[in-house]
Amino acid sequence: MNRTDNKIYGLFNDSFPPVLDGVTLTVQNYVHWLSIMGYRTCVVTPWNPVTPSHEGFDLYRYFSLSIASRKPYRYGYPKVDPFIWHKMRTVPFALVHSHCPFSSGRLALYAARKQRVPLVATFHSKYRTDLEHSLPSWMVSRIMKRVMNFFNSADEVWIPQARVEDTVREYGYKGRLTVVENGIDLEMENFDAILDFKHGSRERLGVAPGEMMLLFVGQHIREKGVELIIQAMDRLRDLPVRMSFIGTGYAVDDMNRLIKRFGLEGRVTLHGVISDRELLKCYYAAADLFLFPSMYDNAPLVVREAAMMGTPSVILKGSTASEVIVDGVNGFLADQTPDSYADTVRRLYKAPESVTAAAKGASSSLTRSWREVMDEVVLRYKEIIERYGRS
Repeated sequence: MNRTDNKIYGLFNDSFPPVLDGVTLTVQNYVHWLSIMGYRTCVVTPWNPVTPSHEGFDLYRYFSLSIASRKPYRYGYPKVDPFIWHKMRTVPFALVHSHCPFSSGRLALYAARKQRVPLVATFHSKYRTDLEHSLPSWMVSRIMKRVMNFFNSADEVWIPQARVEDTVREYGYKGRLTVVENGIDLEMENFDAILDFKHGSRERLGVAPGEMMLLFVGQHIREKGVELIIQAMDRLRDLPVRMSFIGTGYAVDDMNRLIKRFGLEGRVTLHGVISDRELLKCYYAAADLFLFPSMYDNAPLVVREAAMMGTPSVILKGSTASEVIVDGVNGFLADQTPDSYADTVRRLYKAPESVTAAAKGASSSLTRSWREVMDEVVLRYKEIIERYGRS
């Protein structure tokens, strides 16, 4: 395939802006860079009342309903939308790439089989954990069987980090896996430039000299350890430490109740979603530490984004996300308890030089630009198409 071909790379996912999460950001960067590189692309995703900008690519949306327990997410129902099935038969795909095994994944599989083009599927999340949050066990088992049937039907399965293989094998997948990392869209020239930007960002956001700023960015759900962070903050009330949460999710009300119960209103702030990437960049830079006590995530983009802005993360020992962290070198590890998490922050408050050293290590070892990633992706796409054409 070359850039003058009339074929399209199809990107499928169950979430797209205004819904914001790591997988959405991944799809956004895929379509952005493919378009810049001169390739025709489209995104297939459930309908949302807010229509996102889609200059440079086509956007195909299908019938959906809000998920009450996981707002602002929506569940797609392509079965009741005849127009989307017509599109899947007629859009001239060269390859389809699904970033989700649910409704959009079913559409990707349908398009691939109808048009006889390859299907790539990326395994982004711990799907069983997602389902167990709101469904009975018998239903989880049935849906997980469908999830794994989907991945078994793909021509190639990608994972964003090597250790994600443990989860995929636990779920029963026995096929070949390819590691294709995610990138970041926050770039700085060098570590000195990062330090200058951090200083300016702290002034802009009103972080006082000597005050430690802690940050979490992501879905506000219990699986990501947001309540553990608030409990740790209760143990740090003797230090000039403040905590900022950015994002939204079903646990927001519980988090607010916990903050009030501990009397932390002046020290812990829930900012909601910040979609302005430049402002978010300032929050990443102004923070001393990025807190991410999640056993749920596979390869969190937010940890790499924080690293690019010179902010090392505190990750849980034994988590999938901890694979890329060397304690004290490019981040820090703690046990999954409020006491351990608070003790780690307390120790680092007293050792700012350790934070700076880990910040430098994180910025050099955990950052890879999306442009570099997408050069690799396009080469893999072409190899898959060529191999598929020979089979």
